[in-house]
Amino acid sequence: MMDSTMGAVGDRCCACHAVMSPWDVPSFRSECAHAFHLRCASGRAAWIHTPAFLPALPHYQPLRATNYPFVPADVASRFGVCHGGVGNNNGASSTTDLMEVDRQSTCTSTTITAECRHAFHLTCLVPGTWACPVCGACWARSVSSTPSHYFPMPPPAAAVYDDDDEPLEQQQQPPQPMDEGWDLVQRQQGEEERPLLVLDAHCELPAVARGAAHDNFVVMLHAKAPPAAAAGAATEQARAPIDLVAVLDVSGSMAGYKIALLKKAVEFVVDQLGPADRLCARRLIPLTRMTADNGKAAAKAAVNGLNANGGTDILKCLTVAAKVLDGRRHRNPVASVILLSDGCDTYNLGDSYRGYYGVPTKANNTNYRNLLLPSTLSGGNGNGRTPIHTFGFGSDHDALAMHAVAEETGGTFSFIENMAVVQDAFAQCVGGLLSVSAQEVWIAASCTHHGVRVRGVKSGRYASRVEAYGRAASVDVGELYADEERRFLLLVDVPRAGEGEEVTELLKVTCTYRDAATGKVVSLVEKAVSVRRPVVGLTVPEKKELASAEVARERFRVEATEDIAAARAAAERGEHAEAARILDRRQVPAGLAGDARVASRREYEQSGRAVMLAGMSSHAQQRAGSARVFGAMAGAAACSSAGFGLDQVGAAAPAFTFGAAGAYATPAMRKMEDTSRMAREQQQQQTTTAASKSGSFFARNNGGS
Repeated sequence: MMDSTMGAVGDRCCACHAVMSPWDVPSFRSECAHAFHLRCASGRAAWIHTPAFLPALPHYQPLRATNYPFVPADVASRFGVCHGGVGNNNGASSTTDLMEVDRQSTCTSTTITAECRHAFHLTCLVPGTWACPVCGACWARSVSSTPSHYFPMPPPAAAVYDDDDEPLEQQQQPPQPMDEGWDLVQRQQGEEERPLLVLDAHCELPAVARGAAHDNFVVMLHAKAPPAAAAGAATEQARAPIDLVAVLDVSGSMAGYKIALLKKAVEFVVDQLGPADRLCARRLIPLTRMTADNGKAAAKAAVNGLNANGGTDILKCLTVAAKVLDGRRHRNPVASVILLSDGCDTYNLGDSYRGYYGVPTKANNTNYRNLLLPSTLSGGNGNGRTPIHTFGFGSDHDALAMHAVAEETGGTFSFIENMAVVQDAFAQCVGGLLSVSAQEVWIAASCTHHGVRVRGVKSGRYASRVEAYGRAASVDVGELYADEERRFLLLVDVPRAGEGEEVTELLKVTCTYRDAATGKVVSLVEKAVSVRRPVVGLTVPEKKELASAEVARERFRVEATEDIAAARAAAERGEHAEAARILDRRQVPAGLAGDARVASRREYEQSGRAVMLAGMSSHAQQRAGSARVFGAMAGAAACSSAGFGLDQVGAAAPAFTFGAAGAYATPAMRKMEDTSRMAREQQQQQTTTAASKSGSFFARNNGGS
């Protein structure tokens, strides 16, 4: 049984809302049974005793070998000082033989679990303790506590619902937490009729010399989401329905051609939603099911009634969107927000944020991150944060602010300079949202060899942790679209092999996730990662021949993404020649990312910044976004892409470009964008034909007169 003071699979820190895995120690659990990371609980005076966890750097050695094995759960469940039991949420102990002891204990129920997996009452530890009283292991943080001005916790307030949301067609049972009472589905690949997420691992080299250690050995973890369910499946729901909130800028700058294109784009989105999906545009319609008879007609009528006037208040609109999602009485499994704006926030950001050429040069990101409601950041759909996918429309939008909103909530930022294709950008995003197949995806790796240690994880914007003195690592992936892929690099220290040791088992990796359509929790069988240990190591030619191409491509992508961030930082400092040099170093073709976008301050501020931020957003999330621009870049960046992309040809060095066709885009996203493109072309053809007929009729009438 899992130690009850530790974060169970699926538990989240009540301060930062990050998932806490079984390896996520040290951890803190308050007397109100809420779990926290130590760094998140330190200094909070909301309990009987205020905890303080300060770095104990002089003593801490994170990769030091220890003679103390991990303590079994039945032993670790006892407190190391007073030997009372660890209480669960209901006050009972985690093991039967400790229940009476726990009831007789006079200590508070506030507990911490140290890196060595020993648990203690907070008040049992001497202030400033930095070593385990039981095993002597050094801790990363010293532990202290002081009495607080404590007031009894008030009863929870009654839930307040936004009652104008329309009930679901068939009310679904809310997903249950992933605790020990939950029936996990454990099976081999292919044993169940519903396809599973595929988890694989690749080592940079197949072999390491037996007599030599290898630091920072790269192991790539590769996860691919289950494919989309067949439409009309008899036993399973084809896909998870969505609650979608549209936040649309209808300020005065959107008048004319812009708002006409926006109306067409939103109408297209409405047509793609099913009867179980719900759409909300707060000033127009509440959260309404998109039924063919009433829902879609009401939504289209409301959209067609839009008028452009007034200013832009992004924060107010996001606050309203958060209230809509947080106030739902009934909830679909998937929830998301799409935000489109063509200008700057005229209510919350002043003129000091606009540059010489009238385009934004900086954004008060702190304001955006702090003023978003907790429900927006923590989410209410059982899958952490509610993503906000932002779209910068035209060259005058605030790219930094839109990018900050997307990054903070796990969404993507797209730049639409070519306003004629705004519908395609929406289509690509909605195509992904309507194909979510896995939620709460959690990938964990644990070292199996006693000398193997994980030094770091390259995971982009996804939260990752190295835990238990380097013996374990984890990545919180969150939500995946059907057929979507994620790749993460683990940097592993491989020790020398023992005499006669032909194979070293480095890691065991596993993945737990929730099937979005069925709500079932799936735990994949562990996969072992090993490397051969020959007496004689590989030669340089052998390394080049046997090196993993998958790992090489991902390593190149990570390094190139870091270069793009460095080039953007140089451009922000006004060092445009240095920015162009950094991009040229990655063989970015001229006209795609080089001098055309970073060569001068004017060009960079008008479009270069937005293009680079869109690409960085896509690469950090490994999710398709858009950089749909005019001119030389339009042929590449307007494709269903990730803003930047990779193209590997044989064994040659990969070419890194903006908007390589197909980068990160899933089949569902490509299909939806193709549908949008065909619809646009058909409308344009009909408009051209009608104009031609009208012109012929006018000419005939003039000729006859």
